[in-house]
Amino acid sequence: MNDAALMPDTQKIMVDRVFPHAPETIWQTLTNSDLMGRWMMAPTGFEPVVGKQFTFQTTPAGAWDGTIHCRVLEVTRNERLAYTWASGDEDNVGYGAPLDTIVTWTLSRVENGTRVRLVHSGFVLPRNETAYTSMSGGWQKVVGSVGGFAGEIASS
Repeated sequence: MNDAALMPDTQKIMVDRVFPHAPETIWQTLTNSDLMGRWMMAPTGFEPVVGKQFTFQTTPAGAWDGTIHCRVLEVTRNERLAYTWASGDEDNVGYGAPLDTIVTWTLSRVENGTRVRLVHSGFVLPRNETAYTSMSGGWQKVVGSVGGFAGEIASS
């Protein structure tokens, strides 16, 4: 048996949308804590600074307290934001199972707007099947909301 056969199956979620807003407007939506709380969850301690640790709080489950631990990995203003997304507890199966993933937002200027690509990578299947399935649909909604809130900023 080769090493590849021993590796767990990992999956990523990718959402790719184009919005009629400048990258600077989308960036503001992605990196302003107050706005983040409107399109996803309110972060505690977030700043778009490499190495900065922050958390999100969601519904607890079993031994997991619902805290999502994040650390900013990459910041390229108006272009790219990446952070870790770790949560769960070893005693949980399904919702609240251990999750150690990376969320990456990439912005690209296109004619009449910005392409927003979200990649949430590192889901280990089958252990993270519940998170992968629910977050696949959830990220579709979240990315759509980013565009909606960017529209509010652009028109104000």
